[in-house]
Amino acid sequence: MGKVLVIGAGGVGSVAVHKMAMNADIFSDIHLASRTKSKCDAIAVSVKERTGVDVATYAIDAEDVPALAALIKQIGPKLVVNLALPYQDLTIMDACLIAGAHYMDTANYEPKDVAKFEYHWQWAYQDRFKEAGLTALLGSGFDPGVTSVFAMWLKKHKLKTIRQLDILDCNGGDHGQAFATNFNPEINIREVTAPARHWEGGQFVETPAMANKVQFDFAEVGPKNMYMMYHEELESLAKFLPELERARFWMTFGDEYIKHLTVLQNVGMTRIDPVIYNGVEIIPLQFLKAVLPEPSTLGATTKGKTNIGDIATGEALDGSGEKTFYIKNICDHEECYAETGNQAVSYTTGVPAMIGAAMIMQDVWSGAGVFNIEQFDPDPFMDMLNKHGLPWSVEELEGPVAF
Repeated sequence: MGKVLVIGAGGVGSVAVHKMAMNADIFSDIHLASRTKSKCDAIAVSVKERTGVDVATYAIDAEDVPALAALIKQIGPKLVVNLALPYQDLTIMDACLIAGAHYMDTANYEPKDVAKFEYHWQWAYQDRFKEAGLTALLGSGFDPGVTSVFAMWLKKHKLKTIRQLDILDCNGGDHGQAFATNFNPEINIREVTAPARHWEGGQFVETPAMANKVQFDFAEVGPKNMYMMYHEELESLAKFLPELERARFWMTFGDEYIKHLTVLQNVGMTRIDPVIYNGVEIIPLQFLKAVLPEPSTLGATTKGKTNIGDIATGEALDGSGEKTFYIKNICDHEECYAETGNQAVSYTTGVPAMIGAAMIMQDVWSGAGVFNIEQFDPDPFMDMLNKHGLPWSVEELEGPVAF
């Protein structure tokens, strides 16, 4: 039986479970758990209506290791797919070790009290997973995830070495709201307001948040302002592509988003340290999250497309000198909503989560220990992207990017 337990009932969890149900030959028994069972139940109803597949639902606090381990033992899944918050990565890994289940996530661990997302906390689990004979797959979303697989596919099929790498994440969608984030507001704003870092000359170089802006003309979206920021795949790519001279991550933001975020920052609403209000300790950013639109509700009104990909420059595999390739996926918000009831930002993370899970469920990717997605053969993952809603294309550019 292909039994899987998904933890997290946001937009990404919804997409992943819908796509698992559409692949019942791989995922024959699907279980979904979250702190709020009603969210799981709503996803289960949608999955049943769209696919006819039943999804079992549970309430669980993913930070309660004994309770979570007991639930995993009760269900007995081959794999636990962590689509909850990055704060909960380590407790879910702990529970998987206790219960004897493989582990997978889409984003690396982040402490609650500091906006710092790094892999070292999870890499430290290597020996424990190896000794338990279990696989932990880190970062099987889009970025991180697909963007890393794109780079490794280019390294396998096009480039002997990758000297320069730029990851470009463009969301050209419009949800009609004055200010809303397309994934968890707390995580989104923590990422955007953190100092930017990029890899250059064998080390990370830090610059102020949102200080580097470039306009880029994205296919099927048009010209957009993109900002250099830090994203966790830079850390793993720098480790698994030792020849990298420079690696940068860029994300697009509209002027209205920047204006609202600047005001919220200036008045202290993006703070992650506690303040006392009416005798109660609150975190301003968590309060802001509570008053902003829930990302999973934006699908019905979001129109436009996402365009996410890698531009890589290096020595050609065929010995023809230095070449530059641009590999990308373009995804339509309305098509994603029609298929799964979710917008493209959730879809572009939820589909790779399903694919990474499929790799483990079918033993296509296997091994004892903690692995980043860059460490496995990219080809079967790339094949499934084309078959399950995220087709990709690759083109040769005239030369390295000038920005």
